[in-house]
Order: sequence, then structure tokens, then C-alpha cells
Amino acid sequence: MTYGFLIDNRKCIGCHACSTACKSENQVPLGVNRTWVKVTEQGRYPDVTRNFQVTRCNHCANPPCVRICPVTAMYQRHDGIVEFDSEQCIGCKGCMQACPYDAIYIDPESSTAAKCHFCAHRVETGLEPACVVVCPEHAIVAGDLDDPKSEISQLMASHATTVRKPEQGTAPKLHYIEGNDVSMHPTALPREPEGMMFADVLNTTGGVVKLRIDDGPPLTRTSASGTALRAPQPQGEPFGGPIHVGEGRMAGQMVQVAYNAQHQVPWHWQVPAYLVTKGIASGAFLLLALGAVTGIWPVAGPTAVLGGGLGIAMLLATTALLVADLERPERFLRIVLRPQWRSWITRGAFVLIGFTNVALAWWAVETAAWLELWTAPAALRTALAGLTLPLAFGGAVYTAFLFAQAEGRDLWQSPLLPVHMFVQAVVAGAAGLAVLGLAGATAVPVASVLGVALVVDLLVLGLGELGIPHASEIAAAAAHDITHGRYRRIFWWGAIALGHLVPLVLLSLGGGVPLALAGLCAIGGLYAYEHAFVMAPQQIPNS
Repeated sequence: MTYGFLIDNRKCIGCHACSTACKSENQVPLGVNRTWVKVTEQGRYPDVTRNFQVTRCNHCANPPCVRICPVTAMYQRHDGIVEFDSEQCIGCKGCMQACPYDAIYIDPESSTAAKCHFCAHRVETGLEPACVVVCPEHAIVAGDLDDPKSEISQLMASHATTVRKPEQGTAPKLHYIEGNDVSMHPTALPREPEGMMFADVLNTTGGVVKLRIDDGPPLTRTSASGTALRAPQPQGEPFGGPIHVGEGRMAGQMVQVAYNAQHQVPWHWQVPAYLVTKGIASGAFLLLALGAVTGIWPVAGPTAVLGGGLGIAMLLATTALLVADLERPERFLRIVLRPQWRSWITRGAFVLIGFTNVALAWWAVETAAWLELWTAPAALRTALAGLTLPLAFGGAVYTAFLFAQAEGRDLWQSPLLPVHMFVQAVVAGAAGLAVLGLAGATAVPVASVLGVALVVDLLVLGLGELGIPHASEIAAAAAHDITHGRYRRIFWWGAIALGHLVPLVLLSLGGGVPLALAGLCAIGGLYAYEHAFVMAPQQIPNS
């Protein structure tokens, strides 16, 4: 038994009864949607065609949201329904990044992930999903795709159907009869509020949404209790509800989105900040452990104590940022207590745990020796350094595999990302040690390492990550946003100028102060790049 949906676009009249029934049946809060109707218009007055598309979770046969969930809160049932367990969800928002269809949201009341679940509570009692029952045109059909006698199977056998984004390999089980190309491809139309109906977004101030209806005064949305509702961050524009309005006449362009649901940008500044702190920690311990194991530079005394102390501090900051980014931070230990091992969120957590513990032990031994409290045998110190080296490498690159599981963001699927993150870690670690050089941690030749790493990073970035033509229009659009769009100033002035060119000039001057300044600039530029890299793909709509 495999349940699926079929939407007959020949019949849909855009009444939104399915959206309303879904909200009522599943008590979906205001501001989020499990089912919504996307409306697009084509033509110019008076020859205008309006297209409706019922949009929701695709209940994929190969669901990426299930693989990335670290605690099995998102799971696939034996009947093919992709279900969620809000009691286990930690609110990591990985499933939102993995979904190529914008079908998952964070429930503002429970702070956990939610989406269409095929009205599983109704299906289990022999009833159809609420949206199917309420549709006045019977444009929504649900049933067993494995049963050749079911209505859905017979309709699919007698009509050509399409699915959204088949190239993603998710095998969606939401099929459309006469699916409209403009509606099904989210990047086919500009997402400007001027092209939508009924309301203009003014701004978002202090988390309170303000709208303008026609030419009326701004309205503030509040909950039933009278408290201001927090506005979720949407893709590209401040959130103003699912209905937007343009100025001027309707259908002013040949094609436009007339109605759609806004969606949250799941990850914010904590994620690029975590990438920087993790990079400093991993890079610092990579350089220190490499010197301790191979002897290519001395690692003892102030170099080990101050450099290792910096790494430990950055690992603690990394943990704090990761927990702070969770919607349910009090549940963070569930990653350890009920791990889902296919998820790179889980694997990364255990890499960081092992890395932190081994690095902390090595740093404690070196600190004790420096303070003349206890001098551990050389074999033990070398062994701890040897164990730290691969764990630091794992800490540097594991996020590339996590980003690869975020299948809704094509730019993050680059095969060069593990290499790039390793190079970034060397840059960040050398930069951190360069700053510590003013305090005497100078045994590692950080000026040479930092200079070479910056040049290599420029090559990987310019010739690889952003220079090679991208495999999909979505990845290309995100890369264009970084280099020529809304993040161009952050990229060129922050990542390139501040993060690479200025440090290289400072390194050429020599001396401790220019070296420390070069390190600070490199770290600042790294954050600028990570901010653009994390945020830009999230601005490209998936629905």
C-alpha cells in the first residue's frame, strides 16, 4: 500500500476550501500552511488566464527530510505517508532545508516542524483526507497507488500527469493532471510584492507585522490573547501574510504570481557564526596537532596552551550557537539519546563531541606540563595529538556533508564543498593563531600558512565554487545573488576585499601587529562569506 495524491487542474476553481479544511482539521495556526493554492496569471488584459495549483507535502518515496532529521521526528510510515512526531522534534530545521518543495514549516505554537501528514488520523479510520472531502469539484483525489482498481490509479493510467522537480530524485507522490509549467517552476516568475494581490507589505518592526490594505492605515497582527505575533522571516521579503498586492493594474506583466504562501528562511546568523567558530577551532587544532605529530614546528608551552585554549573556547562557542539555533533547545540532548544515524546533523554532533573531549584532554595535559603540575609521557602527548588530528579534520569538513543532505538548496550540493571547508578551516585556524601571536603563541609559522591558505581559498572560491557553471538554475540563481545580487556588497567588500586582499597586504608588511590585524580581517571576511553562502540559497523559492 502506497498512498498518494492526484490534483486535477482541469477542475480546480481556486476556492481555497482545501486550505481552510486543512487548517480546521489539523488546527494549523495562522501564518503557516500545510495546504495552500498557488495562483499565477498569464497574458495581458483582457486576454488573461488564471492558473491554480494545490501545493503541499509530496510524501516522497525517497524523502530527504527523513534522512536529515537527527532524532527520527520526521519518518516514513509503511504505507508511504511521511509523518512527523512533534513530541520528539528538536526544531533543528534541517527538514525544512532538505525539502525541495517548501512543504515544511515551524509551528509557531509548538516550535516544532509540521506539514501535511495525509490526515493520517482519518486514513487510519477509513476516512479520506479533509481536503479531498471538502473539494466541491473533486479536483483532489487520494488513494492507494499500488491498487490498480483505486480511483487514483485509474486516473493516472488514463491521463498524463506531472510532478514537481522530478530531477531531485525524491519520487514525489503528489501528481498533477495538466500541471501548469509557470506554476510548477518557482523560479519561472519574479517574486516581487508589486505583482501580487490585495495587500502591500510595508515593513516588519520589532517582530510585529504591519500591512497596508489598499490605502488604509498600517495594521498590526496580534494573537487572540492580545500579544504581538512574531513574524517568520520569508524568502526575500518581510512577511505580510499569504496575500500580497501590487500597485497599478492587475496582470500588468505577461506572467505573474497572484497569490502564494510565504515561507520562513530557517537558518539565520547563528549558522554562519557557527561555521566560523568551528573553522577556527578545527583549523587551530589541525595546525597544532600536525606540528606535534610530525615535528615540523614546535608545539609546546604557550603555543599549545594559548592555541589549544582558543580552540576549546571556539568549540564551546560552536556548541552554544548550535543549541541556540534550535527551536526547542531544551531537547538538544535527544541527538545523543535517540540518534538517527543517517543524518549528518547526528554524525556531526558525535564528531564534535569526540573532537572536543580528545582535544580537551590533550590541551589539559599540555597545560599541566607548562604549569609544571605534571609532565605526561611523550608517548601519551603524541598519541593525544594524533587522535586530535583526524577529529579536527572531521570537524572541519562534516558540515559539507550536512549541507549536501539539505537537498532543497542546490548551491550547497557542490562536490568541492568538503575541500573548500577544509581550506577555510586552515584560514580560520591560522588567523586565530595569528591574533594570539601578540600574546606569544608564535611557534607555528602562521604568516606563511595564512598567506598560502588565503591564496588557495581564492582559487577554490573563484575557479570552483562560484566560477564553474552550476548544474541547476536554482544553484545558479543563488550564486548570482552572492556575486551580483543582494549579497554582492557583503561578498566583494567583505569576503574578498576584507577577508582576502587586505590580509595579504598586511602579511606583506611583516611584524606582529600587521599579522594580528591580518588574522582579524580574515576572520571577519570568512563570516561575511559564510553569511552570504548560507542566506542566498534560502532566498530562492521552492514553491
